Amino acid sequence: MDFVSPVLDVASRICNCVGDRADHLQRLPQNLNSLRAAMEKLNNVYKDVKERVEREENLEKKRTHVVGGWMERVEAMEKEVNELLDRCDEEIQKKCLGIYCFKTCRATYKLAKMVPEKMDAVAELQSEGSNFQEVAVPMPSPRVIERPLEEKPVVGLDSPFREVWRYLQDKQVGTIGIYGMGGVGKTTLLKKINNKFLQSSIKAFDIVIWVVVSRPTNLERVQETILDRLGITDDRWKGREEERKAQEIRRVLKTKNFVLLLDDIWEPLDLLRMGIPPLGDGNESKIVFTTRSEDVCRGMAARKSIKVECLEEKEALSLFQAKVGEDTLNSHPDIKKLAEMVAKECKGLPLALIVIARAMASAKTPEEWERNLQKLRMHPKDVAGTENDLFSVLAFSYDCLPDEATRSCFLYCTLFPEDYQIHSEPLIQLWIGEGFLDEYDDMQEARNQGGEIIQMLKRACLLEAVREGEYLKMHDVIRDMALWLACEKGKKKNKFVVKDGVGVIRAQEVEKWKDAQRISLWNETKIEELREPPQFPNTETLIGCSMMSTFPSGFFTNMSIIRVLDFSNNRTLKLLPAEIGNLATLQYLNLSCTRIIHLPIQLKNLKKLRFLILDWIFPLASLANLMVSSLSSLQLFSMKSLSSHPQMDEIMLLEELEQLEHINDISIRLTSIQSIQRLFESHKLTRSTKSLNLVQCKGVNQVQLLSLSCIKNLILVGCVELEEVKIIHFEKQVVPSKFPNPQCCFNHLLSVEINACKKLLNLNWLIHAAKLQSLGIQHCEIMEKVIEDERSEGSEIESGLSVFSRLIYLTLIDLSKLESIYGHALPFPSLKRIFVLGCPRLKKLPFDSNICMSKQLEKIMGEQEWWHGLEWEDQTIMHNLTPYFQPRRSL
Repeated sequence: MDFVSPVLDVASRICNCVGDRADHLQRLPQNLNSLRAAMEKLNNVYKDVKERVEREENLEKKRTHVVGGWMERVEAMEKEVNELLDRCDEEIQKKCLGIYCFKTCRATYKLAKMVPEKMDAVAELQSEGSNFQEVAVPMPSPRVIERPLEEKPVVGLDSPFREVWRYLQDKQVGTIGIYGMGGVGKTTLLKKINNKFLQSSIKAFDIVIWVVVSRPTNLERVQETILDRLGITDDRWKGREEERKAQEIRRVLKTKNFVLLLDDIWEPLDLLRMGIPPLGDGNESKIVFTTRSEDVCRGMAARKSIKVECLEEKEALSLFQAKVGEDTLNSHPDIKKLAEMVAKECKGLPLALIVIARAMASAKTPEEWERNLQKLRMHPKDVAGTENDLFSVLAFSYDCLPDEATRSCFLYCTLFPEDYQIHSEPLIQLWIGEGFLDEYDDMQEARNQGGEIIQMLKRACLLEAVREGEYLKMHDVIRDMALWLACEKGKKKNKFVVKDGVGVIRAQEVEKWKDAQRISLWNETKIEELREPPQFPNTETLIGCSMMSTFPSGFFTNMSIIRVLDFSNNRTLKLLPAEIGNLATLQYLNLSCTRIIHLPIQLKNLKKLRFLILDWIFPLASLANLMVSSLSSLQLFSMKSLSSHPQMDEIMLLEELEQLEHINDISIRLTSIQSIQRLFESHKLTRSTKSLNLVQCKGVNQVQLLSLSCIKNLILVGCVELEEVKIIHFEKQVVPSKFPNPQCCFNHLLSVEINACKKLLNLNWLIHAAKLQSLGIQHCEIMEKVIEDERSEGSEIESGLSVFSRLIYLTLIDLSKLESIYGHALPFPSLKRIFVLGCPRLKKLPFDSNICMSKQLEKIMGEQEWWHGLEWEDQTIMHNLTPYFQPRRSL
């Protein structure tokens, strides 16, 4: 019986397995197939969801937590299902091999029971994955997004970077403007500032927003860039009007301390209209922008404006060498020296250095470098990359100039040689002569507009101010770009012909100038004798010719539309061809500083001539009778000089000038009392006189300045008997007072020079010169006071300006008895330079404490002994002025 019981027990167990659980075991193969199919469907849904997630993540979005959790559960489920399927397959295999027992039956049953459960779980995951409406959401905006610096190393920007960064930490400074010429590194500087905020230690601001504005300004695009950076969802602003977008921007930004970096602005932006909340009001937000125009800085109300300058020579070479590469620089011993020469041609402009360096990077022989250096000097547009990558970029500044007149004035500056310092006043006269400012009938209005254009070009960083701002200079690369534009982007090579120091120009070269609109010849440039008169049918301008003592025969014969001839400063020119008198269209003739002895009588035929300038022609003894009065269109006549010519009939000249209907601008030298009287007898002449030189006027002990209300410059030289200058109006002497007759005020007088007037006592009449900018007094032996004390009681003149309030330059030389400049202290708010030499009795300077706060003062020059001997009522003034003092040797 003991043997039978175990057998019965086993049989009983087998029966239970087959009976109660047989249905699970029977369905197992079918269920396994169903599970595989369900898992395959789930995998397909998983792949679809994953692809959607990856697309959104490529758009810088982040998968939702729900989707992320689901994907993790699917991946775990796939692993579990695969394990279950493997175990079930193993159990089925055992059954097929006849390996079967109670234990096996029980394990198989458990597996079979798990399969439907997994099928339900897989189905649930599949359903969940099929119903995802959103798989990713925008990522939280990082506080700062790094801006890659394309040009490394970054050189030459440390100083402006420190300055901008200092202002970013100054709570009083909200808006900062960074300006400078194209290609100087403004964008690189702004990127450097942006990346500085990546440092974890800098947490003063919640978000840094970068926007490239560019031109033309697209306000909608700027708004959308800001909205996207702030992470505001599209549904709140997409397709909405400008004001709604502004509201969304304002809603977010008013809760944050932000830094808004605006790159490449060409015109002032309306920040409130964009949605930018006002700075201040308790927040510490900042706006920093870059522009090529200082005017934009003003229009954007920048609290601080910082100009980015070109690189110093050492920095420029460092950048250039880095871009060329060591391999090229070391390919031949001569190349490093040639690289220095090429880098110098770029004049420190980073964009030019980079573009030219790229062009030179593959040049590994000295001959290639020499050829490209010659191209750069003579035809820069022919160097690879300069037209597309350099000139086209810089030309945006030209395109943004407001009108054709301003653009013409800018291009005109290319007619002067490289590094030439252009005097602003003659330049404006040339512009007027060319007709660029013809919309202004009044000469002074045209001059004023010319001055505005110069300021505009300086603020646009297309011209640079030099020598106290009276002269202008054009950066060499800007000049190359301008010449490229003037020649219609290189398509008409000879439209502007500019030759500087090229020696003798052959006839074959001159023949190519038949299409030239403007020609300028400078410094050791001459034209060989021509067999036939040259053809200049399109030429409007001929200037320079500074080394041509004569012109080839017939040179001016075929200039049918010429407007401007300027031969000034040609000190070898002694004879003017008579054929110039046949130039019927000529409007401007400048012969200043030449050696011409006689002017051809044929000049009287120039009926359209508006400008005749004959300054400082020392050999010119006289003008032919009726020559000047025949110039019926003449508006400006200038004949300034500090020498006297007994043969010159000054009275006749004045009478001829008086006959001219359109004359309104006269600069003249007079040498006799009769000439002075003739001038003052004519209301027309006194009204038109802008510059008057009284030179060696013998027998003149008193000058009565009658109604010279328009005079700008007055020079008295060698009038050794002159004792007094009076102001006379309607035959009555006007006594200077605090509020003198306004009709007698010299509102336009800018410059006064007094030299060797040995008996002149004072210059009391200067209290009438409200806008005087320059005063020079030399060799006046008995002058004790510039303005006497009793005339100094009222320091205000009728315009409301203080005496000397516009004075910029004060020069006092060899005034042995001078004791006083003015009776009491004045602020001198405009004063830049003082030069005192040979004035031992001058013990006090009329400065009040405001001179110490002036930002204009640059230097005080004089003898060391004189400076130490000065007496000061306030020692603080002396201590504050001492750093400006520069000692000079005694006379």
